[in-house]
Amino acid sequence: MQGIVLINKPANCTSHDIVYKIRKITNEKVGHTGTLDPMAKGVLPILIGKATKCSAYLINHNKTYKVELQLGIQTDTADSEGKIVRKEEVQEKLLNKQHVINTLEMMLGKQDQTPPIYSAIKIEGKKLYEYARKGQKIEIPPRKIEIYSIELNNIDEIKKSIEFTVSCSKGTYIRSLCEDIAKKLGTVGFMSDLTRLKVGEFSIQKSISLEKILNSENPKEELEKNIITIEELFNKKDSIELSSKELTLFINGVKLQKNKEDDIYKIYNNTNFIGIGIIKDKMLKREIIL
Repeated sequence: MQGIVLINKPANCTSHDIVYKIRKITNEKVGHTGTLDPMAKGVLPILIGKATKCSAYLINHNKTYKVELQLGIQTDTADSEGKIVRKEEVQEKLLNKQHVINTLEMMLGKQDQTPPIYSAIKIEGKKLYEYARKGQKIEIPPRKIEIYSIELNNIDEIKKSIEFTVSCSKGTYIRSLCEDIAKKLGTVGFMSDLTRLKVGEFSIQKSISLEKILNSENPKEELEKNIITIEELFNKKDSIELSSKELTLFINGVKLQKNKEDDIYKIYNNTNFIGIGIIKDKMLKREIIL
């Protein structure tokens, strides 16, 4: 089995848990394009077999999330799994709809963002959460991110929370975004719920639940019904037809001269999909062979 399956990850399980279960079903090499926090839900692209080699082309995708921000409470991890470190009264005026909309719009565009201390980013050879667990202070350099769109969905005046949808660049920490929004609103807050709706072109509407796969009579067959092939993954890329002689050279790793622009190409022989090649400086080399 070679391709990508979009899993609608449930809360309270890790991305590694999903990979492990899919690997047991397929008996293939399995990976993913970027972890979701255990508490988070939503679309998780799972790469199976030779599709794991496609990871480099998928990790820079933009993402879209539905987020719930709990106001008036700050936790040490900036999410619901952490310890409460501060509480503030949320005044009614802070939940004024126009005030919330104006605050969210302030987050649009390119900006520097400081990642949360409870994250897996490495500084001086250690992950940030390792410093946090030992109570050690470390200077965290900000990172360049971009918020493309952010829209208010709902204000819950009883819970003192807001729900919004945000589209952002790779590397954006929604936990940090929530703390920044709460600060601009005039209080503190933490990310109380997170659902990833989209990764690049992969949407939650096209994903399948792990429960449905595991509870089916034939889990492997259920996976195969929902697989996105490598050919489909690169459907927007141009194709190159190779002769039998060229194909033998290509498969053996020999570069072929092609008068085409530098890019990724689908490779065919007699209309049969062979794999993916890359052209650089008019020379085609193999990348993924099925």
